[in-house]
Amino acid sequence: MHKDGPASSGSSPVPPATALLSDAAAPAALAQDLRPPSIALDGLFQAIGEAHIYTDAKTAADAIPDEAPADLMAQYNLARQRPDFSLKDFVAQHFTLPERKTVSYQRTPDENVRDYIVGMWEVLSRPPDTQVAYSSQLPLPFTYVVPGGRFSELYYWDSYFTMIGLYENQKIDLMRDMVRDMASMIDRYGHIPNGSRTYYLSRSQAPFFSLMVDLLAMHDGQVAYTTFLPELQAEYDYWMDGQDSVAPGGAYRHVVRLPDGTIMNRHWDDRDTPRDESYPQDIATAAESGRPKNEVYRDLRAGSETGWDFSSRWLADGHTLSTIHTTELLTVELNFLIPHLQQTLAHAYDLKGNKEEAARYAHLAEERINAAQRILWDERRAAYIDYDWKKGESTSILSGATVVPLFLQMATPEQARAVSETVRKNLLKVGGLIATERTNSGQQWDAPNGWAPLQWMAVKGFNQYGYDQLASDIAARWMGRVIGTYEKSGVLLEKYDVVNPYISPKGGKGGGEYPMQIGFGWTNGTLLGLMNRYPQNTRVVLDRNPAADQPSPQPLPPMNAYGVQSDADALNRYTQPTVTLTPRPVAPTPTLPQVSSVGASAPIPTTEIPPSPAPAQATTHATPPAEAPAAGAPPAQATAPASQPAPTTAPATPAAQGPASAPAPATPPVASQAAPSAPPEAATPPAAQPAPVAAPASDATAPANQQAAPASPATPPQPAQP
Repeated sequence: MHKDGPASSGSSPVPPATALLSDAAAPAALAQDLRPPSIALDGLFQAIGEAHIYTDAKTAADAIPDEAPADLMAQYNLARQRPDFSLKDFVAQHFTLPERKTVSYQRTPDENVRDYIVGMWEVLSRPPDTQVAYSSQLPLPFTYVVPGGRFSELYYWDSYFTMIGLYENQKIDLMRDMVRDMASMIDRYGHIPNGSRTYYLSRSQAPFFSLMVDLLAMHDGQVAYTTFLPELQAEYDYWMDGQDSVAPGGAYRHVVRLPDGTIMNRHWDDRDTPRDESYPQDIATAAESGRPKNEVYRDLRAGSETGWDFSSRWLADGHTLSTIHTTELLTVELNFLIPHLQQTLAHAYDLKGNKEEAARYAHLAEERINAAQRILWDERRAAYIDYDWKKGESTSILSGATVVPLFLQMATPEQARAVSETVRKNLLKVGGLIATERTNSGQQWDAPNGWAPLQWMAVKGFNQYGYDQLASDIAARWMGRVIGTYEKSGVLLEKYDVVNPYISPKGGKGGGEYPMQIGFGWTNGTLLGLMNRYPQNTRVVLDRNPAADQPSPQPLPPMNAYGVQSDADALNRYTQPTVTLTPRPVAPTPTLPQVSSVGASAPIPTTEIPPSPAPAQATTHATPPAEAPAAGAPPAQATAPASQPAPTTAPATPAAQGPASAPAPATPPVASQAAPSAPPEAATPPAAQPAPVAAPASDATAPANQQAAPASPATPPQPAQP
């Protein structure tokens, strides 16, 4: 295929892509039937679509038969002859739906948008696949990230913008694994299919593989180019197949030769039947067209290969899907991505020392850039516009694709200036860039919707040509729309309405063949990249949406102590030699007097306290309680015994706030009690004993109706329990 073989695995930390399928995780156990379900189950699959057994037609293409297609079809043809045959029951008996990690993620009340993105990597990641018999899934040998929602497999061009976020989060191993998965599909099938399903094998998507290698090289260095050189070459050969044999004015697969001999590229699909994932819809579209059905099916499939499925860019009348004519168009993205692939090949061959091939591809890239600028630049619209090669004229439909040549640094300075003015005037809205200027087409890749890849390519493109203010403005508007929607919905979405001044929690305006999908890989990845590049704009947006910027609470330690692994430093610290300590001389402990449980150096009394009778009615103010002295203070003055006449006056003592209580009982001198929560309990005199004369009013006196406590007998209190 080319002069240089696979790179040696011994010279790089990144294994060569050609060695991927020899890994233990490689899906090489079964010989997979690569026919799409619509072909392998011809007749049954069509009946399932017509009966609308599943709400989403894609579910039928993903469902797994319980036996080989030939055996299942024999059973179906026999069973459907019975008068009581039920297709729904037959499908339920013989098909199972693949286990899916449902993306129903909702943020917690305190989860900010950055934490949401980080958490979604785990939700959207899939481990290496185990091949399932008769499944339409193409098994992948390494971990990968899916877009989200109904898209439960790896998709080609989506993955590049998802990788932006992995790069920003420094999840390099996961990003590298996704590049390896792409390379493994090139090794097995000769190209990267639209997605990792058998029914996607007949087409690819916009060739972003060379940009993925660029992104990986930002971390791994030049070894990324030499490692994946075989796959880069195979990718190029796939897109340019037939270029040497196509006559002027003709086309073969993806290659178009214009009447003047210029080689360009178009989108194509090798099948001309309804798409498995949209089978009933395609049949209906073809029936409305009045055109040969196979021609409509081919254009619908080619439209899916663009990644813009669907847009008024592909519609002959600008609004009716049945007028789709994708195969007649030379698109802006594709015809500038091909020279980027050529440039990457030139660089990789130069690293390998193959100067001849390096020079050849550098020359091809220069020629293609010049041709694309000449054919796709529309002076009237001051923008890059798709070209109808059958009619020999521009389609005149302005779209966000006009920024792609700037993104790839292939526009002239004059063209870049014109594009900046056109975008600012016609495509920039309150929430970012609209996909096209067309409205009310019913297609999702038209106004009022905006999409993450277009915002990213525009911001990067304008930055590279010095239009920093415009780039910053686009980033700020898009972040405001996405984060504002997150504030209301708690999720990131596939697309957004960027025209409406009011933010909807539902995101995009609709259109297309399926409901809004959440997740979402390329939105997460590019938003994170923009937030990191424009911190001031991000701060303004988050201040307007405080719920999207709540600091996530951190758990208090310890957390999962059993799961913490000891590193080498910790193990070394625990293996240090034991130090023997010599005891210091200690002075002998002096003999201390016996201490009671309440801290008094006195014998413990044994007098029992009789039960307290009901208190007598008092007619005077009660005596305030005496406060216990502080620990270590001199003993308190003992109260006079009950047999002695009560004094008519007593020194005033501070009273506690609240109702007055009984006076302190008469006790022998004791040390202050150390437990204020358990004071000595006073004994109550017999009921016949007269009440003592009240003391003069102190700082706080009892209310007139407050009952006075009876006097205490002259008995020592029982010490409080420790």
